Amino acid sequence: MMLVVLAAMTSSRVFAQAVVNASPKDKYVPPKSPLVRERLEWFKDQKLCLMMHFGLYSIWGITESWPLSTKDAFWARTDVEWTNDDTEFKRQYWALSRFFNPVRFNAQDIAKTAKRCGFRYVAFTTKHHDGFCLWDTKFTDYKTTSPECPYSSNPNADIVKRLFDACRAEGLGISCYFSKADWHHDDFWEGAGVGRFTSRYPTYSAGKEPERWERFKAFTKNQILELVGNYGPIDILWLDGAWLLHETGWDMGISDIVDAARKIQPNLISVDRAAKNEYMDIRTPEQTVPAEPLDYPWESCITMSDNWAYHCDDAYKSTRQLVHLIVDVVSKGGNLALNVGPMPDGRIPHPAMERLEKIGRWLAKNGAAIYGTRVAKVTQIKSWRYTQGKDGRLFAIRLWSEGDRDFSHVILDLDEKDGKVVRVRHLASGAEIPFQETIGDYQRGVTLYLPREFVRDEFADAFAVERK
Repeated sequence: MMLVVLAAMTSSRVFAQAVVNASPKDKYVPPKSPLVRERLEWFKDQKLCLMMHFGLYSIWGITESWPLSTKDAFWARTDVEWTNDDTEFKRQYWALSRFFNPVRFNAQDIAKTAKRCGFRYVAFTTKHHDGFCLWDTKFTDYKTTSPECPYSSNPNADIVKRLFDACRAEGLGISCYFSKADWHHDDFWEGAGVGRFTSRYPTYSAGKEPERWERFKAFTKNQILELVGNYGPIDILWLDGAWLLHETGWDMGISDIVDAARKIQPNLISVDRAAKNEYMDIRTPEQTVPAEPLDYPWESCITMSDNWAYHCDDAYKSTRQLVHLIVDVVSKGGNLALNVGPMPDGRIPHPAMERLEKIGRWLAKNGAAIYGTRVAKVTQIKSWRYTQGKDGRLFAIRLWSEGDRDFSHVILDLDEKDGKVVRVRHLASGAEIPFQETIGDYQRGVTLYLPREFVRDEFADAFAVERK
C-alpha cells in the first residue's frame, strides 16, 4: 500500500522517522479482547484528535528530544547555534528542568478550545524521549513536581492530571502518549549520555547486562501502570519509541505491561508503534496519508506546522490545507491526530488558534459528513471526497481550490451504477439542491445547479446525497 508523504514535512524529520510504524503490508492482528474491539468502533467514530508535544524542548523552541542523540545531531541540532560541544549541549539541555515554568498553561482553556474546534479526543506527551515527566510520578525526580523545577509550586504542576481531568469534563477522549525510551534514565543512557556518543538505543548491550535492562523494563512498567491506575479513564495508551522492539533486540515486554494495564482498564486501546502483534490496535502513519483506504483502524499523526514542538518562527499549513487534510483522511476511513506545539508559557500559539477556530466553524456546519462515518464504495473522484454514514447515507464533499471561480453548477462525479440520485441537500444551509443526471463523452454523473443565493464555503462544501 503506497503512502503519500505530505510535502510540508521537513527534510530533518525524515531522519527521525527511520522507524515509526509497521508497514501497511504487514498483516494486522486484531485484539483478542471483545471489549477492546468494541472500543475500537468508538475510536473510528471520533475522527479528529488534538495532539500536543510539550516539554523541556519547548523552552528553547527546538526539535523535541532528538538533539540529545549524538548520532542524530547532524539534523536535529540545526537550531542549536551556541555550541558544537556534545557534552556541553547535553548538560545545558538536562538543566532545562530548572527553568520549566509554563505559567500560562490552562488545562480548562485547552480542553474547551479542543471541544469548540471540533476535536473529539486529545493526545498529550506525558513523557517524551528525554524522560522529563509532566506528571507527579513516584519513580523519578525528573518531573514537573520536583522541587528543582520552578513550576512545582504551581497548583497546576501535575500537568497530566489537570489536562486529563479537564478533557474528560468536556467529554473528550484521552490518548496518553508515553515514550518507551528514556534517555535521562541511567539504565538506558549511562550518566544520561553526558560524555558519551549516544543514539536512540541504550548505551550498553542488553545481552551483556540483562539485569540492567530488566530494571529499565520494570521502571517503564511502573510508570505506565501509575498513569493507567491513578489518572482516571484513559482511552488509548500511545507508546512511542518504535525502535524498542523484540525484532531490534530490545524487547520491552509490552505484552506483559498492556495485559497488566488492562486489568485496571479492560477496554484500553494499545498502540505499540511498529509492533506486529495484537498490541498494535491502531496503525499510526506519521506525516503521511495512505493513498487508499486501509482495512484496519488507523490514525495519521500530522503536524499543523513544520515541527512537532513549538518553534517561534514556524510555518503553518493554511486552513484550506488542514480542512482538505481532514476530509481526505476521513474519506479513507482514518482518524487525524493534528499536532500543535504549545509555547513555553503553555499557551497554544496564535497562528494555530486562528486555524483551529476556522476548522471548528467548518466542522460545526459539516460534521455530519465527518464524525461517525465509514468508507464509502467510492472514496474520491477528482475534487470530490465521499463518506458514508452508518445509516447508509452518502456524503459528497467538494474541495475548493483557491483558484476556483465558476460555482453556478458543479459535477457530482457519481456513476449511475452506484444508484439513482433522488435528493441532494447542502449540509451547511440545509438547502435542497436541484440536479440533473449528466451523461456525455467527457462528464458523467450528476450536475448540481447551485441556487443564486448559494454561498460557497471558502474551503469545502458537503452535500447529503440520497439514492435508490
